[in-house]
Amino acid sequence: MSVLPDVPTSTDESGTIETDILIIGAGPAGLYGAYYAGFRGLSVTVMDVLPQAGGQISAMYPEKPIFDIAGFPAVRGRDLVANLVAQAEPYGPRHLLGHRAAELTYDSDRRPVVRSDQGALVRAGAVVVTGGVGTFTPRPLPAGEEFLGRGQVYFVPDPAEHTGHDVVVVGGGDSAFDWAAVLAPLARSVRLVHRTARFRAHRASVEKVRGLGVEVITDTEVSALHGTTHVERVEVRHRTTGATRELPARTVVAALGFVADLGPLQHWGLELTARRITVDTRMATNLPRVFAAGDITDYPGKVRLIAVGFGEVATAVNNAATVIDPEAALFPGHSTEKEN
Repeated sequence: MSVLPDVPTSTDESGTIETDILIIGAGPAGLYGAYYAGFRGLSVTVMDVLPQAGGQISAMYPEKPIFDIAGFPAVRGRDLVANLVAQAEPYGPRHLLGHRAAELTYDSDRRPVVRSDQGALVRAGAVVVTGGVGTFTPRPLPAGEEFLGRGQVYFVPDPAEHTGHDVVVVGGGDSAFDWAAVLAPLARSVRLVHRTARFRAHRASVEKVRGLGVEVITDTEVSALHGTTHVERVEVRHRTTGATRELPARTVVAALGFVADLGPLQHWGLELTARRITVDTRMATNLPRVFAAGDITDYPGKVRLIAVGFGEVATAVNNAATVIDPEAALFPGHSTEKEN
């Protein structure tokens, strides 16, 4: 996946980021919203708790083909995310990745002010929440948290960085098998460890990984990581026999899934239906200047597809534009009418 552009963040004298639209959630809908806000001439900031863009796609199935995106018979998840980032890049969106939206208040002009858990303060003309099913937090690898950032990772944004490494992937879902398949041609060795002999991943993914020569170790858990300043070995224990084994490892990918949680959003005063944000036909919530789009929303007849989220976030941004500037037109015209 291409690296996000290094866009300078402009702040006022108090350190507050000023932006027309703050998008909370850097999944497909949020990234398309960043493009659309830029297309409308609005400044945009994108905030997401994960350290990279892409939301569920990057976290759970980056290598899987997606078949229901208009105009693409099939597109890999990571390629879709890279294209969405590139589509918005000419408009210079700010990215606050690794930031959880923590607190919503309003300034004296009734403009939303959002504080992140990292202390960033963003004052926006409008907020668009596109957080999928909420905040995704990686499930930790209990035996190896002290090595996080020292060989233990949750994501593999650049597989080439692991060329020649001994790699141990922990997990049995699609993301675990995807990472194993991507790294197998590059790494010196790849082993996949899962606590049971049953996998959540698709059968085709399991067969592909086995066909690449990856050793799949089942009914086994990671009991410890060993090393000095960096991971060197992974100790695993068979769940039935108790037998232990040490595996060489320079990289340990903990692909144990993610915990979805609305987190602080549920305390903002948003109207919720079954942990989803209720919106009207404008994609407006019950809070002033706060809109929502994508899987996190709920309304009668809602269909949760990436393609639907694209349309919803365009609707949200266009309606937010008229709130920011009451003289602005709701419909900005077609992109084909704009000069390049």
